[in-house]
Amino acid sequence: MKRFAALILASASALAYAQKPATYPAHGQSQQQQMSDDGACYAWAKQSTGIDPAVVAQTPAPPAGPTGARVRGAARGAAAGAIVGDVSGNDAGHGAAVGGTAGVLAGGVRSRQQHAAQAQSATASQQSSMTTYWHAYGACMQGKGYTVQ
Repeated sequence: MKRFAALILASASALAYAQKPATYPAHGQSQQQQMSDDGACYAWAKQSTGIDPAVVAQTPAPPAGPTGARVRGAARGAAAGAIVGDVSGNDAGHGAAVGGTAGVLAGGVRSRQQHAAQAQSATASQQSSMTTYWHAYGACMQGKGYTVQ
C-alpha cells in the first residue's frame, strides 16, 4: 500500500510540472528578461489563483490505513454463515467461520476499491488546480509579450 501512495505522489509531482506551458520570446526578450518575467508570472499566478504548484505537488495521497471494512465484512459473513449453517442442519460454528473468512476477503476488496477511488479523486483535484494555475501563468506571460503553448 505504501508503494501505491508513493506512486500517486510521484505522479502528482510529475503532473504539476509537466503541464507548464512552453513560452517563447515574441519580441526578442533576452534570456535574463525571460527568467525575470517567468518568476514574476509564477508569483502573480500563485497570488491570483491561490494555488501554489509546490504545495499541490506535495499534497499526500489519501491515507491507506485500515477502514474497518474487513472487520465489518467478517462480522456480516460470520452472521450469515452461522444462520446458513444452523438452518441447513450443519454446524453453525463452521458456517460462521467460513462466512467470516469470505467476509474478510470481500471487505478487503471493498476497502481497496474505496481507497483507489479516493486516490483517483485526489489526483483529479490536483490536475484541476494545476490547470487553473498554468492558465493564469500563461495569461501573464502572454501579457508580457511571449508566445505561450
